[in-house]
Amino acid sequence: MAQTKTAAPSTRLEPELARRLLTQMQLIRRFEEKAAEMYALGKIGGFLHLYIGQEAVAVGAISTLRPDDYAHRLLPRAWPLPREGLGSPTGHGRALRPPGRPQQGQGRLHAPLRQERQFPRRARDRRRPPALAAGAAFAVKYQGGDQVVQCYFGDGAVPEGEFHEAMNLAALWKLPVIFICENNRYAMGTAIHRALARTEIWRFAEHYGMYAEAVDGMDVLAIRDVVARAVERARRDKAPALIEARTYRFRGHSMRDPAGAVYRTREEVERERQRDPIALFTDRCMRDGVLTEADLAAIEKAINDTVDEAVAFAEASPEPPAEWLLTDVYKD
Repeated sequence: MAQTKTAAPSTRLEPELARRLLTQMQLIRRFEEKAAEMYALGKIGGFLHLYIGQEAVAVGAISTLRPDDYAHRLLPRAWPLPREGLGSPTGHGRALRPPGRPQQGQGRLHAPLRQERQFPRRARDRRRPPALAAGAAFAVKYQGGDQVVQCYFGDGAVPEGEFHEAMNLAALWKLPVIFICENNRYAMGTAIHRALARTEIWRFAEHYGMYAEAVDGMDVLAIRDVVARAVERARRDKAPALIEARTYRFRGHSMRDPAGAVYRTREEVERERQRDPIALFTDRCMRDGVLTEADLAAIEKAINDTVDEAVAFAEASPEPPAEWLLTDVYKD
């Protein structure tokens, strides 16, 4: 049931779809770049993990979902950009912090939005998305729904027990879940060949009798094609699938590791930057004549204006009151 994906994308590229996919990838990129700027200025504390270079995976995959399906990526499903108050009362999770101190913890990185059918996770729980997704898919099946659940995790989660337990249960119980591994080859900083005896991650599905494909994670249309087939199968047959998206992270694992220079060479990073998913898709849109230079300029301006407005809102938001430190605490 497992197979590799080598064919060219079959998605017919229409102007509306092209504009939507490019806008979402640009939104993620600009948001991430601005977050890095805010971190460098000390306005975001704790940890910050950037997604730059991997935008095609989430955008392509989530473009196949209905509004009532489930995923835990926020930005591809939210437009305009949700306003977050840098740890203020205006934040989605009210992201509590002591007044006057940099925001700590992980909650800000994965603020769940119920209306967007986004199930929550925390950055420290990067091993657990498969288990959470399997649980959400079980709930869908138990309630007799036809929704599909997508979950995202990196290659570093594959050696962990939660991944295999979730895969086994999803196959055993025929759950409508799509496991999407964003294989950027280094996890937190360990090369994949040093962590996995089998580096073709899609092949793990063979052990569970599960459908699987590997796909170029820098090609948003290829991702969309592969995931669309898995979503259709999951919705129709309640059949899970494993997708290995072979992608690359241009920045390090976190702002504490800005370039990943300890475990990879500058030459490798520069070579991979030639496959920037946004640049590749922009070239495709121009070559096919579905977007013009004026369209590109309008998209860029809309993204910059949206992110700038969100930052202005965040910086103008008030500090949370000190008494909030005692709210939502269920033990004296």
